[in-house]
Amino acid sequence: MKTNPLWVGLLLVLSFSDGAADEARVLRLGHFPNMTHAQALMARASGQFEQKIGVPIEWTSFNAGPTAIEALFADAVDATFVGPNPTINGYIKSKGSKFVIVAGSASGGAGLVVRRDAGIRTERDFHGKIIATPQLGNTQDVAARVWFLARGYKTREKGGSLTVISLANPDQLTMMQKKEIHGAWTVEPWLSRLEFDGNGVLYLDEKTLWPQGQHVTTHLVVRKAFLASNPELIKNLLRALVEVTQTINADKADATQVVNAELKKLTGKALADRVIDQAMQRVEFTWDPIRASLYGAADAAREIGFLRTEPNLQGIYSLGFLNQVLEEKGLPLVAP
Repeated sequence: MKTNPLWVGLLLVLSFSDGAADEARVLRLGHFPNMTHAQALMARASGQFEQKIGVPIEWTSFNAGPTAIEALFADAVDATFVGPNPTINGYIKSKGSKFVIVAGSASGGAGLVVRRDAGIRTERDFHGKIIATPQLGNTQDVAARVWFLARGYKTREKGGSLTVISLANPDQLTMMQKKEIHGAWTVEPWLSRLEFDGNGVLYLDEKTLWPQGQHVTTHLVVRKAFLASNPELIKNLLRALVEVTQTINADKADATQVVNAELKKLTGKALADRVIDQAMQRVEFTWDPIRASLYGAADAAREIGFLRTEPNLQGIYSLGFLNQVLEEKGLPLVAP
């Protein structure tokens, strides 16, 4: 029996079409308008990610991590820059099926700012005070609750005298200015804004609580299904991430101007020079995910009852592509 060449041609077309259908024509990428997401802000301004991956990026800006993870669950984004605690919660909730961490992004740039006139001088002075965090269950919220618990404080919902409330970062500043909160545990540039514009003082830099002062503030996570269908795109994205990180670290002054201009586009207002200069200096930009601090964050979340059992985080990292990129560039590999 002879094979009709027309059928062979049609099958080949369909085969190639099916393969192409699996490849993304756009990358939907999330980030926050914060200094700890500076690589995303730089890339959004310059188009460097698009140039490397070869497809357009549909950017989404989030206020805090839990919202970004919800977007991953809803398949509303393909990847996002996000902090460790929402990542841990989401990974456990999905039993490891939804996403993986493919690279680090930032360390540091988080801490506790208190009002100068709040009467807070020592660790014993937080009774009766109101402290804000960006969102319940986000990385800074967990860090704050763990720190206070370790010093003997109970929150009001547990019969104590300390109030911890969730407020978006811009609202934290407004409430500080109105003297309706006594402080906030948050990230840059809001630490610096609370200092300069909210009559605040940095009471605690969170990096002092971690070995060698390093703790993951932001990393890059990708939906597993998207990673499986677009491995070369993600590898190119990681190449771009490494290059943008190198650019920032090589000339922070120039990077600060680019980031500030992008923040103005996103929020309608640029930051004062003294604010953004200080904020950028407090953040370490790195592609290393600083894995030990993620497990430390998981232990902390369990300690305060956000996680009821010991978390199973096996498989949360997929660092093979990152290490391939680092090897190509002659850079030290990260722990696999």
